[in-house]
Amino acid sequence: MVLDLGDPVALTRAVVDVPSVSGDETQLADLVAAALDAAGLTVERAGNNLVARTHLGRDRRVLLAGHLDTVPIADNVPSRTADGRIYGCGTSDMKSGLAVLLHLAATVREPTSDVTVIAYDCEEVEAARNGLATLARDHRDWLDADLAILMEPTNAAVEAGCQGTLRVRLAADGHRAHSARSWLGDNAIHHLATPLAVLDAYEPRVVEIDGCTYREGLNAVGIAGGVAGNVVPDEAELVVNFRFAPDRSVEQAYQHVVGVLGPVTLTDASEGALPRLDQLAAAAFITATGTTPVAKYGWTDVARFAALGIPALNYGPGDPNLAHTREESVDIAQIRTCTDLLRAYLTG
Repeated sequence: MVLDLGDPVALTRAVVDVPSVSGDETQLADLVAAALDAAGLTVERAGNNLVARTHLGRDRRVLLAGHLDTVPIADNVPSRTADGRIYGCGTSDMKSGLAVLLHLAATVREPTSDVTVIAYDCEEVEAARNGLATLARDHRDWLDADLAILMEPTNAAVEAGCQGTLRVRLAADGHRAHSARSWLGDNAIHHLATPLAVLDAYEPRVVEIDGCTYREGLNAVGIAGGVAGNVVPDEAELVVNFRFAPDRSVEQAYQHVVGVLGPVTLTDASEGALPRLDQLAAAAFITATGTTPVAKYGWTDVARFAALGIPALNYGPGDPNLAHTREESVDIAQIRTCTDLLRAYLTG
């Protein structure tokens, strides 16, 4: 199979039809590397993380980034096309965005800025495996840019910054007993009723930053416990996810959760990213899109670029509300819109 980078719509279908669930991106990475090489671009590779850069001596550099991986397939590969939309796993998050950046890398020959394109692995899993984090650690110079545009699904609008995220574990202890003599035991699962009630009654904070409104969320996302159908369990566990506005640090967010739930164990966390719409490179791109930026709900790798001091925005085809669903799809018109706008931006 050979990827044709000439048409971003056909290319979207092609990359969707190559399964690339997180941790299994090698086939797609090989195809992308070969296609970029065939287009005359020099590809630098670290594992399944691919970087191609122009060196035209321009006075600024724009970076376009997209991840290769998807969440597990839900009987929605291969793709199908109907009613002006392409359906399939990753169509929105974010193989349509990946197709746009690959198409532009191959077809924009005289950009007014030097251009870097990055395709990376393991975005949809824990932070320790993230391919962009690997590049930041091992090849920091590959990421140098005046503006990074992350091709996350945004319905072809600019979404600024991103929420931070953390997960905590709350353990409950009890005493095991036969369920026929339950009064001799102490049911650990029942101890989770109180924190669950607290979460159910929780009122999330809404905060406006640089004109972008972020809504926080504190939710139970996992629960485990039980020994057998006739045993009062002595252990149970609740997993809670806090999506917090980027004006909080991870430590501040963790302390907030402790204040709500009491002692909990932090298991995973990533800082958010402030919108920073006052930065000149970001402001110029926003002007070029003619859109009004809104807050990014969810965590994205703009936070990694922000931590490196690189202005970054989310912009790409696809509805983020359809990401990770069985019904995931992308509007073909949005693929065309994002392609045309980015081409105009890159060529001045």
